[in-house]
Amino acid sequence: MDCICLENIVPDVFGAQLHASEVWGCRLNLAKGKKYLIEAASGTGKSSLCSFVYGMRKDYSGRIMFDSVCAGELDERQWRKVRLSSISIMFQDLRQFRELTAFENVVLKNSLTGYKTEGEIKEMFFRLGLEEKIDSPLGLMSLGQQQRVAFIRSLCQPFDFIFLDEPVSHIDDENASVMSSMLADELERRGACVVTTSIGRHLVLDYDKTLSL
Repeated sequence: MDCICLENIVPDVFGAQLHASEVWGCRLNLAKGKKYLIEAASGTGKSSLCSFVYGMRKDYSGRIMFDSVCAGELDERQWRKVRLSSISIMFQDLRQFRELTAFENVVLKNSLTGYKTEGEIKEMFFRLGLEEKIDSPLGLMSLGQQQRVAFIRSLCQPFDFIFLDEPVSHIDDENASVMSSMLADELERRGACVVTTSIGRHLVLDYDKTLSL
């Protein structure tokens, strides 16, 4: 996938009360290989946007195009292919299994594609200071630690585009810097695009464009 085009996307909940935005109600092309930061106030639809692109929600008007294919016309089999090979996502609410260990949460995702080796996964845990938490139940970990696990999980699949919804909202500066470095390396190696959202703190990357939601 080389391009995701948002064509006049407006969440249904907005109705006719559309505020000034560089995303909603506009034509926006997100290109593979580019880095985008979407800055927004709370409640303006950051998480909704990620869910729309990932096909988790359809309560919007307009069209989302994956290259020349309309996302709204994909069947479940086609969506599965997109989610396994083209788009990765780190949800703001993380969507992990609290009863599983940190490592099990990541391996569960990685088992779908076998994209990373066990050694590569453990190295990511080490880089983010989680080596002693690798076998800990996720539910016993802090929110910041859970965010780091979710970030690792998002890298454990092929992707052309990765969406990170407020990925460092509970992360200290040191670990946020490590995450930025890890992500930059992955993007360069894959030639992929990142779209990250923020209401303040964000991953430090060489963004090609900053947009206001």
